[in-house]
Amino acid sequence: MTLKSGMLTSLVVSLTVVGLWGCSNDQSPQSVEATDSLATVVASTDRSDANRARDDYRHPLETLQFFGITPDMTVVEISPGGGWYTEILAPYLKQQGTLYAAHFPSETNSEFYQRSRARFVERVATDANFSKVIVTEFSPAGTKLIAPANSTDLVLTFRNLHNWYMGGSDEAVQQAFRQFYDALKPGGVLGVVDHRLPETRPDADMENTGYMKESYAIAMAEAVGFELAERSEINANPNDNADHPRGVWTLPPTLRLGDENRDDYLAIGESDRFTLKFVKPKN
Repeated sequence: MTLKSGMLTSLVVSLTVVGLWGCSNDQSPQSVEATDSLATVVASTDRSDANRARDDYRHPLETLQFFGITPDMTVVEISPGGGWYTEILAPYLKQQGTLYAAHFPSETNSEFYQRSRARFVERVATDANFSKVIVTEFSPAGTKLIAPANSTDLVLTFRNLHNWYMGGSDEAVQQAFRQFYDALKPGGVLGVVDHRLPETRPDADMENTGYMKESYAIAMAEAVGFELAERSEINANPNDNADHPRGVWTLPPTLRLGDENRDDYLAIGESDRFTLKFVKPKN
């Protein structure tokens, strides 16, 4: 694997399953209750119909369970966009936990970022389910805190890594992971989901397709001190070969080519994705 800037070229990354981290077949009453509560929130009609329609591809219940979320946690959601996952996280954590939404920077020249953040902030102000969300800000090379240092149990980033990579450098990607590391308590968890590029493909294909090599994500996280705890195929899609005219945006929900071969892309479904759980060491 050749990294974008040529650094860490000798890194050998293991893509084998790292051993179940604290797993057990026996759930405590508290964990059963938390699972039921999460399932209730995921199934709630408070979520938009459009968002619920994507559950078959995004698997929010299984994904959040894999990352070990409980309702009393302090959680950071990175770049929540329009709030697809926030619709689940905000009500789930509202009573016992804390949710930081690290959105686009408040001071930005990007009109898209400005509009997206403004819509999200308005929803926090008007949607009762979002009323306790704490909006902070995040940019890959940023210096502002996404949450107080060493305060969070879980940091979540969904389909963002490719944006940091395409818009920056290895250093910017590592700085993003460093922000997550700094926010987490020792023993805290980082959950990462992104579009998966086959390891046999050239690294150059990560430049503009929206797909990322799983090995790259692992290397960048480990470079700042994270340890890979476990990986999952929850969000895998074997029908997606990651080779499309407009990259990942060829597939739903974007369907960048419009009606051209639309039925074929709908049959493939949303992208193949890796799902990685990292831990900040306790020592």
